[in-house]
Amino acid sequence: MATASVANHDVHAHDHHDHEHHDNFITKYIFTQDHKMIGKQFLVTGIFWAIIGGFLSILFRLQLGFPEMNLEWLRPLLGGWITETGALDPTFYLALVTMHGTIMVFFVLTAGLSGTFSNFLIPLQIGARDMASGFMNMLSYWFFFLSSVIMFISLFIKTGPAGGGWVVYPPLSALEQAIPGSGLGMTLWLIAMTFFIASSLLGGINYITTVINLRTKGMSFSRLPLTIWAFFLTAVIGLLSFPVLFAAALLLVFDRSFGTSFYLSDIYIGGEALPNTGGSPVLYQHLFWFLGHPEVYIVLLPALGITSEVIATNSRKPIFGYKAMIISMLGITILSFIVWAHHMFVSGMNPFLGSIFMFLTLIIAVPSAVKVFNYLTTLWRGNLIFTPAMLFSIGLVSFFISGGLTGIFLGNSAIDIQLHDTYFVVAHFHLVMGSASFFGLLAGVYHWFPKMFGRMMDARLGYVHFWLTFVGVYMVFFPMHYIGIAGFPRRYYSWTNFEFTNMYTDLNMFVSVAAIITFAAQFIFLFNFFYSMYRGRKATLNPWRSTTLEWTTPINPGHGNWPGEIPTVYRWPYDYSKPGAVEDFIPQTVPYSQTPESNLPHEQELVKLEEEIMKEESEVLVANENKH
Repeated sequence: MATASVANHDVHAHDHHDHEHHDNFITKYIFTQDHKMIGKQFLVTGIFWAIIGGFLSILFRLQLGFPEMNLEWLRPLLGGWITETGALDPTFYLALVTMHGTIMVFFVLTAGLSGTFSNFLIPLQIGARDMASGFMNMLSYWFFFLSSVIMFISLFIKTGPAGGGWVVYPPLSALEQAIPGSGLGMTLWLIAMTFFIASSLLGGINYITTVINLRTKGMSFSRLPLTIWAFFLTAVIGLLSFPVLFAAALLLVFDRSFGTSFYLSDIYIGGEALPNTGGSPVLYQHLFWFLGHPEVYIVLLPALGITSEVIATNSRKPIFGYKAMIISMLGITILSFIVWAHHMFVSGMNPFLGSIFMFLTLIIAVPSAVKVFNYLTTLWRGNLIFTPAMLFSIGLVSFFISGGLTGIFLGNSAIDIQLHDTYFVVAHFHLVMGSASFFGLLAGVYHWFPKMFGRMMDARLGYVHFWLTFVGVYMVFFPMHYIGIAGFPRRYYSWTNFEFTNMYTDLNMFVSVAAIITFAAQFIFLFNFFYSMYRGRKATLNPWRSTTLEWTTPINPGHGNWPGEIPTVYRWPYDYSKPGAVEDFIPQTVPYSQTPESNLPHEQELVKLEEEIMKEESEVLVANENKH
């Protein structure tokens, strides 16, 4: 085993010479195959989409919070989507909701989060020169970029973007004559999502292959940082679930364009019967949610992995329950595939089947609770350092708890039938999936910014950004639970005509004002991000005094990451504040033979194994020199 590992490491060392080439602007910044630059491309594209998606939400919050407001001042921007009376066009409202959901779930929290940090961190933290296939990695980004361009174009077409809700349920999405948003906009949505799925699959194959095959010498699976475990399992989930969404979209294209009836049956439009018979719109729901629920964890797991790393580093403590964290992520990965129908309790399913999905849904709370418990125990009596990344990680844990608790309500089929399609559901998933994952993304940016750009972000602006965003998110989504329990329905353009909803005018106005302030606070981050990229204080080699491999590379690592040989790994990634140690952290690259004062009894036995491996390594080097 050790000999094979040495040979593998030796191949890596020689690969480095292949990477030493001079790039021009095109090959370095545009059609790059360097995983670090591709990660930055995903990040900047994701930030662009976050601004667009956030702005769309502000537009429909204006309608919800101030339903009588004259929006004539938005005409220069929205044109014909502002009616003659100065109101927002109802069909455009539905398009706004649809595009906001699509952009945030797929383009920001899937591509922007997983695409950025899986690309950037996997080779750096496992000790690899690059991804298994740099070309596939480049293709993954450019498929995403093409998808982004098509989706962006759909915002400007005459009939408006897709308007069937972000889940695009048929028959509304399958019949072009149903509403304007079911026309060209929906066609472009389906084409864009097809390219997005191709991007996700290319990336996922690459991440899995890289983690399995390209780990440096000594980097066993039991020594992987929890970030890598999270990215690895996220890629596995995506690889198994995204093809099902592709199948759902493909059948929808057939129904729309080729006269098939996979999802359509007994449809009447304007009193006229359509010829479609035999289809079932519930089939689409099953196919969509077979991706849709794993998608929650495709979004969440990378954020949880980032949080594990940031909390351990800034608590100056080993992560509590490393193996339990891995087992809980494995449990989430498996269970995420067998709970999808809890989104469909009101679709007329057999109540017995509903009770099975309810049982499985409540079980998935157990591994999630294990992770929360381990985060809190890691923080408990730690030597806490409140960097912006640490604050955002703690914020994620807060949202994960408060949003997760409301998931127990919705997982119960009897209660969900009352709460389904109310603002209670909106509040739940925006806290537990949307805001928690967004905080994980921000924590990752603040923490690894020095490694990305060789400079530090401004911590004071980071603190202001955190508190405005953290308080703002709760101000937006906490009140939604109350109006949801009262039966306030989601996706309603106008609600002032009903007495039972009209009493929540003030609360809706409060939510809209909080949303506008929270959105405005993100421009503090934007300024900090782009200003610090060029003018920020220059970073040191290991500014957070962290143990993982990425901090052993140069401050601005080139293509290939390490200028010489890739370092060997000797220990797990969370040796913080070890009793007897000289420093309060011991990097993974430090052999046990160099830390006799802090070694535990079983680690003392590893010293002999280290000596054997070093002896084999020197023999291989001598043999290579003799060959040359």
